[in-house]
Amino acid sequence: MKAAFKITLLVISLLSIVACKKEQKTESVEVEERQTIEMVTDYGTVVIELYNETPKHRDNFIKLANDGVLDSLLFHRVINSFMIQAGDTNSKNAKATDTLGSGDLDYNVDAEFHPELFHKRGALGAARGDHPERASSSTQFYIVQRKSRIDSLIDVDQERINGWLAEYHIKKDSTYKGIVDARKNAIEQEDWEHYTLYNDSIKAIAKTYTNYDKYTIPEAHREVYRSFGGTPHLDQNYTVFGEVIKGIEVIDSIAAVKTNSLDRPESDVRIHSVKVIATDQ
Repeated sequence: MKAAFKITLLVISLLSIVACKKEQKTESVEVEERQTIEMVTDYGTVVIELYNETPKHRDNFIKLANDGVLDSLLFHRVINSFMIQAGDTNSKNAKATDTLGSGDLDYNVDAEFHPELFHKRGALGAARGDHPERASSSTQFYIVQRKSRIDSLIDVDQERINGWLAEYHIKKDSTYKGIVDARKNAIEQEDWEHYTLYNDSIKAIAKTYTNYDKYTIPEAHREVYRSFGGTPHLDQNYTVFGEVIKGIEVIDSIAAVKTNSLDRPESDVRIHSVKVIATDQ
């Protein structure tokens, strides 16, 4: 009996050790270290953490940094109390009279929407064009600067989110293939008059369209928007893939510069360098 009892205790002890190791392994995944980026600008240095939940955007941004793609580019679109945008590859040697916003590399990054990632103040997001799958620009990004929002404005933002989601699903709905194809053809032909007509029609349909799951901004996100700030209306439509952890005052300073009618700063605001910070620092 005593021997059997000892064996039973030994088995229990071994199982406990195995369970502990599994638990430790699970915990190590949950607290996986985030990669950090240092961005040096005319107005100071910003440190950004990249989210592991958006690996395609994370890895793409790290590659851009390592390849020096973002070095010497301008913040070409700045809107105070909203966001600052950079990454136009044509901006490096741009003249003051140049219109910026279309420069990019020849690929997109697949959209990565995550329910826990949202556009709080300091969030790093990926800019994009009118891509049918909401894929991101390869190089252009923005950093959210807007401060606190009251509930009534957050409600308006939620309506705007669902308006965009409705438009996205309409474009995937075979019922409206004719108007969607006509809109696409107008873009290809650069027929902006008919493009506007078809686009307005889709927006009108979206107001009563219900064949999709409406999005509700979680209360936890609302609390951050109320207390800290952000741009809720971009949620679930643009990929968020990082956040500023040091230098938010630099973002505020850039956002406050004087801009022209196209939201380009009247005096260039340049990114001097973007580099990956070694994880052992």
